[in-house]
Amino acid sequence: QVHLVESGGGLVQPGGSLTLACAASGRTFSSYTMAWFRQAPGKARDLVAFMSWSGGTTRYAESVKGRFTISRDNAKNTVYLQMFALQPEDTAVYYCAAARLAYPYNAENCDSWGQGTQVTVSS
Repeated sequence: QVHLVESGGGLVQPGGSLTLACAASGRTFSSYTMAWFRQAPGKARDLVAFMSWSGGTTRYAESVKGRFTISRDNAKNTVYLQMFALQPEDTAVYYCAAARLAYPYNAENCDSWGQGTQVTVSS
């Protein structure tokens, strides 16, 4: 397993942008698919995006396509989530996750989790 620590959350106005980062420890980071999930109060933890170990495959939730971009730097053991045109419905705790499964569409598919970082979109 890998140890994950997220950073970069905060309060932003509608239409604004934020970049989240997730730093991983462990020499096997590059072998994991890395994902971002989010969980709003009273709701399930849903996939936002994931990227394969090579970066060759990415998937996004329909609600964030065209607004969010996932990327990774295997040399730095870090995965990023750039978020643009943020909307109030994007408000949630955002979690970084690592998965041995190639396509981790569900939280149950992931092996390691960060502690989460709060993103609040409000005027």
